[in-house]
Amino acid sequence: MKERNHIVITRRIPQAGMDVLEASDARVTVVQTDEEKGLSHQEIVAAIESADVLLCQLTEPIGPEVLSANDRLLGIAQMAVGFDNVDVAAATERGIPVSNTPGVLTDTTADLTWALLLAVARRIPEAHEYMVAGRYALWGPNLLHGYDVSPGGSGRRKVLGIVGYGRIGQAVARRAVGFDMEVLAHDPFNRDGIEADEIATWADLPELLSRSDFVSLHPALTDETHHLIGEEELRAMKPTACLVNVSRGPVIDEEALVRALSEGWIGGAALDVYEDEPAMKPGLAECPNAVLVPHVGSATRDTRGRMASMAATNALAHLERRRAPNCVNPGVYDTEAYRRRVGG
Repeated sequence: MKERNHIVITRRIPQAGMDVLEASDARVTVVQTDEEKGLSHQEIVAAIESADVLLCQLTEPIGPEVLSANDRLLGIAQMAVGFDNVDVAAATERGIPVSNTPGVLTDTTADLTWALLLAVARRIPEAHEYMVAGRYALWGPNLLHGYDVSPGGSGRRKVLGIVGYGRIGQAVARRAVGFDMEVLAHDPFNRDGIEADEIATWADLPELLSRSDFVSLHPALTDETHHLIGEEELRAMKPTACLVNVSRGPVIDEEALVRALSEGWIGGAALDVYEDEPAMKPGLAECPNAVLVPHVGSATRDTRGRMASMAATNALAHLERRRAPNCVNPGVYDTEAYRRRVGG
């Protein structure tokens, strides 16, 4: 019987993860080493066909057709917290454990949330472009007015509304203390936690949107949160309010957001994720009140290195028929489908 010892990595991962794999006896193949080039559907199928374990990224759709390409696959190790790209139900039905890399990027993503919030509030990208274009000739009292985050000149505490109060949402709230902000939070799955929280106050979504000076989105992507923020919600916000999204792109109706920014329904928006990523809806790039970055929520050397090493550790556990430390479908280990797969 052929030895099952082959880990296939769809795209090059940070060296910290490679170090974990190279210290093992596993045979490792990296399919794509070009940082800016993804894999086609055919390449994903070919990768999984040759793998005993697949280490993949959020950008690769792993659906039933792909999963059915290899009846000897021992597991899927995703290098991300989210796993929307993997059909976990189909994997479980086939006896395939799926793992992710939770927890490690909470603070890093909260930091980026605040970087975006401050950038859109104080118009930092516009100010940078103004400077490098050589337009700065004289200080002026009306130059590039933005919005205060702390009480500032008005003396009024600004309101930060956080939608989704999991680990990242809570980390964002903790950082608001230093800016003396009032924090409202909405999360239908964590109302008790919000009401017991010493920083945030529970609010339903309409109240949060109408009262907040800044709205930060951190929900999981589900059928219920798809287009959670659409035209009605954007029109309910203050005309000076700024919207920040570092969660999932489809949480916002991006076409409605373009109209909101262009027509002045809200003051600005800062996005790390997009509805049809990597594409943007027409008109978004032309909005001067939008701060746009390319899905860099976890992009620090320390955090991406830790994610890579976690994914590699999970991959080795799959390969060795052990329970992966971060399995998202742990019930699979008790199924006959899994027992047949690992014993075959």
